[in-house]
Amino acid sequence: MQFVVENEMITEQFGISDVALKLKKGSLALFPTDTLPAICSYPKYSKKIWTIKKRPSTKPLILMGACLDDLFGFVHPCAMEDCLKLAKIYWPGALTMVLPTIGNFSEHLNSNSNSVGFRVPALRHARDLLMKTGPLATTSANISGEEPVKDAIEASMKFPGIPILAPVPWPKASGLASTVVEWNEGEWNLLRAGSVVLN
Repeated sequence: MQFVVENEMITEQFGISDVALKLKKGSLALFPTDTLPAICSYPKYSKKIWTIKKRPSTKPLILMGACLDDLFGFVHPCAMEDCLKLAKIYWPGALTMVLPTIGNFSEHLNSNSNSVGFRVPALRHARDLLMKTGPLATTSANISGEEPVKDAIEASMKFPGIPILAPVPWPKASGLASTVVEWNEGEWNLLRAGSVVLN
């Protein structure tokens, strides 16, 4: 455990194993990605994210994983062929694919439909955490409607007391949100322009 003191803020940093343990016990956590700093939880604890961010329950979360194999077990077979094609080109990276899911898994991340956004981040340190924890419910580390935070210190000021993945400072992120595309019966629709420009 380490401490960073800046602007009179004391932020607790934890290594991957300690963060993973806290998450398994129901904690939230803050960690870096290639796009924006993220706040995360295990999917079954995801209501805590909506609460702490003051995020409307109608706005879904993203399921982030260390590799496509960790994520595609949740994807409905009807979308598998098309999403594999994109994943092989753009993952790891800043592309989020909104895909239909199997069973009732989506209820932890999306109250509107059975679709969920999936992403494998490009930042190796983020994938190392996800390799340890398995897929996590994630979203940008900001209060809903406010500007995204840029680094660990800003994240800790917005969410004091939430464990932060060490080491700090984090690698510099792009500052742009991921590009979001939605699969709909074989067609891709752009939901949000972002870091990735699709060919």
